[in-house]
Amino acid sequence: MKHLTKTILAVLVAGVVSSAFSPQQAEAARINGTIDFAGAVQFDTGGGGLATASSVVQWRDVFGNAGFSNVADVTGDFSGIALGTQALMATPWTFNPSTFTPGLWSVGGFTFDLLSSVVITQTPNFLNISGTGTISGNGFDPTTANWAFTVQDAGGIHPFFSFSANAATQGVPDGGSAVAMLGIGLGLVELIRRKFCFRG
Repeated sequence: MKHLTKTILAVLVAGVVSSAFSPQQAEAARINGTIDFAGAVQFDTGGGGLATASSVVQWRDVFGNAGFSNVADVTGDFSGIALGTQALMATPWTFNPSTFTPGLWSVGGFTFDLLSSVVITQTPNFLNISGTGTISGNGFDPTTANWAFTVQDAGGIHPFFSFSANAATQGVPDGGSAVAMLGIGLGLVELIRRKFCFRG
Protein backbone atom coordinates (compact mmCIF):
# COMPACT_ATOMS: atom_id res chain seq x y z
CA MET A 1 0.00 0.00 0.00
CA LYS A 2 2.86 2.39 0.81
CA HIS A 3 4.41 1.79 -2.65
CA LEU A 4 1.02 2.41 -4.30
CA THR A 5 0.62 5.69 -2.37
CA LYS A 6 4.03 6.93 -3.58
CA THR A 7 3.11 6.00 -7.17
CA ILE A 8 -0.18 7.93 -6.96
CA LEU A 9 1.65 10.88 -5.42
CA ALA A 10 4.26 10.88 -8.20
CA VAL A 11 1.57 10.81 -10.91
CA LEU A 12 -0.30 13.71 -9.26
CA VAL A 13 2.87 15.79 -8.98
CA ALA A 14 3.75 15.16 -12.64
CA GLY A 15 0.22 16.16 -13.71
CA VAL A 16 0.23 19.36 -11.68
CA VAL A 17 3.69 20.39 -12.87
CA SER A 18 2.84 19.78 -16.54
CA SER A 19 -0.47 21.68 -16.30
CA ALA A 20 1.21 24.54 -14.45
CA PHE A 21 3.75 25.04 -17.21
CA SER A 22 1.42 24.55 -20.17
CA PRO A 23 0.47 28.29 -20.37
CA GLN A 24 4.13 29.17 -20.90
CA GLN A 25 4.48 26.51 -23.59
CA ALA A 26 1.39 27.88 -25.38
CA GLU A 27 2.98 31.36 -25.41
CA ALA A 28 6.39 30.16 -26.63
CA ALA A 29 5.60 30.81 -30.31
CA ARG A 30 4.60 34.47 -29.91
CA ILE A 31 6.56 37.12 -31.82
CA ASN A 32 8.86 39.29 -29.73
CA GLY A 33 10.60 42.45 -30.92
CA THR A 34 10.29 45.75 -32.74
CA ILE A 35 10.57 46.82 -36.35
CA ASP A 36 10.98 50.40 -37.60
CA PHE A 37 10.12 51.80 -41.05
CA ALA A 38 11.03 54.94 -42.97
CA GLY A 39 10.03 56.47 -46.27
CA ALA A 40 7.63 59.03 -47.69
CA VAL A 41 3.86 59.26 -47.95
CA GLN A 42 1.35 61.20 -50.00
CA PHE A 43 -1.94 62.05 -48.31
CA ASP A 44 -5.41 62.54 -49.74
CA THR A 45 -4.86 66.30 -49.44
CA GLY A 46 -2.27 66.35 -52.25
CA GLY A 47 0.03 69.23 -51.33
CA GLY A 48 -2.47 70.63 -48.84
CA GLY A 49 -0.54 69.84 -45.66
CA LEU A 50 -1.06 67.60 -42.68
CA ALA A 51 -3.92 69.38 -40.89
CA THR A 52 -6.72 67.87 -42.99
CA ALA A 53 -5.16 64.55 -44.04
CA SER A 54 -7.31 61.47 -43.44
CA SER A 55 -5.60 58.74 -45.46
CA VAL A 56 -2.34 57.73 -47.07
CA VAL A 57 -2.86 57.33 -50.82
CA GLN A 58 0.72 56.43 -51.71
CA TRP A 59 3.80 55.13 -49.94
CA ARG A 60 7.35 55.46 -51.25
CA ASP A 61 10.56 53.95 -49.99
CA VAL A 62 13.65 56.10 -49.48
CA PHE A 63 14.58 55.59 -53.15
CA GLY A 64 11.17 56.75 -54.43
CA ASN A 65 9.74 53.30 -55.26
CA ALA A 66 5.94 53.44 -54.98
CA GLY A 67 4.09 51.04 -52.69
CA PHE A 68 6.98 50.41 -50.29
CA SER A 69 8.80 51.67 -47.22
CA ASN A 70 12.21 50.57 -45.91
CA VAL A 71 13.12 48.70 -42.75
CA ALA A 72 15.11 51.13 -40.59
CA ASP A 73 15.75 49.06 -37.45
CA VAL A 74 14.90 45.62 -36.04
CA THR A 75 15.11 43.76 -32.74
CA GLY A 76 14.12 40.32 -31.45
CA ASP A 77 12.41 37.98 -33.91
CA PHE A 78 12.67 40.58 -36.68
CA SER A 79 16.49 40.60 -36.45
CA GLY A 80 16.85 38.40 -39.55
CA ILE A 81 15.45 41.18 -41.76
CA ALA A 82 18.23 43.27 -43.28
CA LEU A 83 18.12 47.03 -42.78
CA GLY A 84 16.93 48.78 -45.93
CA THR A 85 14.72 45.86 -47.00
CA GLN A 86 11.59 47.00 -48.84
CA ALA A 87 8.33 46.50 -46.94
CA LEU A 88 5.14 46.25 -48.98
CA MET A 89 2.58 48.79 -47.72
CA ALA A 90 -1.21 48.72 -48.14
CA THR A 91 -2.87 51.54 -50.08
CA PRO A 92 -5.00 53.34 -49.23
CA TRP A 93 -4.66 53.47 -45.46
CA THR A 94 -7.51 55.49 -43.99
CA PHE A 95 -6.71 56.56 -40.44
CA ASN A 96 -9.52 59.09 -39.93
CA PRO A 97 -11.89 57.47 -39.33
CA SER A 98 -10.02 54.45 -38.03
CA THR A 99 -10.20 51.66 -40.61
CA PHE A 100 -9.26 47.99 -40.34
CA THR A 101 -6.37 47.54 -42.78
CA PRO A 102 -5.25 43.97 -43.49
CA GLY A 103 -1.62 43.75 -44.58
CA LEU A 104 -0.77 47.33 -43.64
CA TRP A 105 2.82 46.18 -43.98
CA SER A 106 4.50 42.93 -45.04
CA VAL A 107 8.21 42.15 -44.93
CA GLY A 108 10.50 39.22 -44.26
CA GLY A 109 7.61 36.76 -44.01
CA PHE A 110 5.76 38.86 -41.41
CA THR A 111 2.44 40.65 -41.99
CA PHE A 112 0.77 43.29 -39.83
CA ASP A 113 -3.01 43.63 -39.88
CA LEU A 114 -4.04 46.97 -38.36
CA LEU A 115 -7.21 46.54 -36.32
CA SER A 116 -7.72 50.14 -35.20
CA SER A 117 -5.90 53.43 -34.88
CA VAL A 118 -6.34 56.81 -33.27
CA VAL A 119 -5.00 60.23 -34.25
CA ILE A 120 -3.05 61.48 -31.22
CA THR A 121 -1.96 64.84 -32.68
CA GLN A 122 -2.78 66.49 -36.01
CA THR A 123 -1.61 70.01 -36.82
CA PRO A 124 -0.33 71.68 -40.00
CA ASN A 125 3.19 70.69 -38.91
CA PHE A 126 2.81 67.33 -37.15
CA LEU A 127 0.80 64.13 -37.41
CA ASN A 128 1.01 61.38 -34.80
CA ILE A 129 -1.07 58.19 -35.00
CA SER A 130 -1.05 55.10 -32.83
CA GLY A 131 -2.86 51.84 -33.26
CA THR A 132 -3.07 48.16 -32.48
CA GLY A 133 -3.14 45.08 -34.63
CA THR A 134 -1.79 41.59 -35.13
CA ILE A 135 1.53 40.44 -36.56
CA SER A 136 1.71 36.93 -38.01
CA GLY A 137 4.03 34.82 -40.11
CA ASN A 138 7.12 32.64 -40.10
CA GLY A 139 5.46 29.93 -38.01
CA PHE A 140 4.77 32.20 -35.01
CA ASP A 141 1.41 32.52 -33.32
CA PRO A 142 -0.48 35.72 -34.28
CA THR A 143 0.77 38.33 -31.82
CA THR A 144 -0.82 41.58 -30.65
CA ALA A 145 1.31 44.61 -31.54
CA ASN A 146 1.27 48.39 -31.24
CA TRP A 147 1.70 50.65 -34.27
CA ALA A 148 3.11 54.19 -34.21
CA PHE A 149 3.27 56.54 -37.22
CA THR A 150 4.63 60.10 -37.30
CA VAL A 151 5.07 62.79 -39.95
CA GLN A 152 6.43 66.29 -39.62
CA ASP A 153 6.41 69.29 -41.91
CA ALA A 154 8.46 72.47 -41.50
CA GLY A 155 6.13 74.30 -43.89
CA GLY A 156 5.74 74.85 -47.62
CA ILE A 157 3.92 72.79 -50.21
CA HIS A 158 4.98 69.14 -50.39
CA PRO A 159 3.42 66.36 -52.44
CA PHE A 160 5.22 63.81 -50.24
CA PHE A 161 6.09 63.88 -46.55
CA SER A 162 8.81 61.83 -44.89
CA PHE A 163 7.53 59.49 -42.21
CA SER A 164 8.78 57.15 -39.55
CA ALA A 165 6.82 54.29 -38.05
CA ASN A 166 7.30 51.22 -35.96
CA ALA A 167 5.55 48.14 -34.68
CA ALA A 168 6.32 46.68 -31.28
CA THR A 169 4.89 43.47 -29.96
CA GLN A 170 3.20 43.58 -26.60
CA GLY A 171 4.94 41.66 -23.82
CA VAL A 172 4.45 37.95 -23.36
CA PRO A 173 2.65 37.15 -20.09
CA ASP A 174 5.12 36.72 -17.23
CA GLY A 175 3.99 33.24 -16.27
CA GLY A 176 2.69 34.40 -12.88
CA SER A 177 -0.48 32.37 -13.38
CA ALA A 178 1.63 29.27 -14.04
CA VAL A 179 3.57 29.80 -10.82
CA ALA A 180 0.32 30.27 -8.88
CA MET A 181 -1.10 27.07 -10.36
CA LEU A 182 2.07 25.21 -9.43
CA GLY A 183 1.84 26.45 -5.84
CA ILE A 184 -1.82 25.45 -5.53
CA GLY A 185 -1.13 22.07 -7.09
CA LEU A 186 1.79 21.32 -4.80
CA GLY A 187 -0.34 22.33 -1.81
CA LEU A 188 -3.02 19.85 -2.88
CA VAL A 189 -0.41 17.13 -3.35
CA GLU A 190 0.86 17.77 0.19
CA LEU A 191 -2.68 17.43 1.57
CA ILE A 192 -3.16 14.15 -0.30
CA ARG A 193 0.24 12.91 0.90
CA ARG A 194 -0.68 13.66 4.53
CA LYS A 195 -3.99 11.89 4.16
CA PHE A 196 -2.36 8.72 2.86
CA CYS A 197 0.79 8.79 4.97
CA PHE A 198 -0.59 9.73 8.38
CA ARG A 199 -3.67 7.58 8.55
CA GLY A 200 -3.88 5.67 11.79
